Amino acid sequence: MNWLLLSVVSAFLLGLYDAAKKTSVRGNAVPPVLFWAVTCGASIWIPLLIAGRIFPSEFAAWNLYVTPISGSMHLAILLKSTIVSISWTLAYFALKRLPLSIASPLRAIGPVWTILIATLWLGERPTYLQWIGIAIVVVSFFALSSVGKKEGIYFRRNPAVGWMILATIVGACSGLYDKILLQRFHLDAATVQAWFSIYLVVVLLPLVVYWRVYDSVKTPFQWRRSIPFIAILLLAADFAYFTALSDPDALVSVVSPVRRSATVVSFALGVIYFGEKNVGAKAVCIAILLLGVFTLSFG
Repeated sequence: MNWLLLSVVSAFLLGLYDAAKKTSVRGNAVPPVLFWAVTCGASIWIPLLIAGRIFPSEFAAWNLYVTPISGSMHLAILLKSTIVSISWTLAYFALKRLPLSIASPLRAIGPVWTILIATLWLGERPTYLQWIGIAIVVVSFFALSSVGKKEGIYFRRNPAVGWMILATIVGACSGLYDKILLQRFHLDAATVQAWFSIYLVVVLLPLVVYWRVYDSVKTPFQWRRSIPFIAILLLAADFAYFTALSDPDALVSVVSPVRRSATVVSFALGVIYFGEKNVGAKAVCIAILLLGVFTLSFG
């Protein structure tokens, strides 16, 4: 399949993934939703990991072979799982309280934080075009803040907005750490994804135990069919994304922003499925945001 089409498929699946998360956490306890979602993800990877040991060449051809790694590399991936669990916990709690059409654009601001953190941490220097992209994204953020006020969501005072921004910053750190795992430690994507998914269950277990002991009566959990689809849709989206990047003709500067256009799918589902308001104003904000993201990518 063409790498550009795979990028579009990945974006569409990520939009559905956001909707599945919103459906699962709305009026529901967040810790068990998150825990069972990552457990479903691990339950998909464990059989693939075992089957890959039996049919290594076949799984390698599909970029699904999980290579044996050292104990130190397991610890490195465990650290990634810890970072992501913090980001996802914050994001899920925020998504429970925010409209999808606001939460998703806030999450899409991630590339700005990635560039800023890379500038401070890795000594990278953004180009002039990237600075312009950052400025455009900041404009979209303030425009979205103005729209949020119409729905009683004040960005400065709403804790859920702060949680989502913090989740995005931590997620940006995870993205930079991925670069270390894949480039410096030379781990392949399937190996990182498999063990990362398995270790997420371990890392999030204390959170769900705490909920069960102290908070399950106050905030009860309801199983929903959308919960396993959180894992399925994310794994499928990531598989399409990494398959697209594995194509020698693929342009990262195109694949990345196309993937970010998942915000459009999330926005549409927020309006159609969840009946969210202020469609026109939010559409303008998202258009400005995507313009900024594309400018960042091509910078």
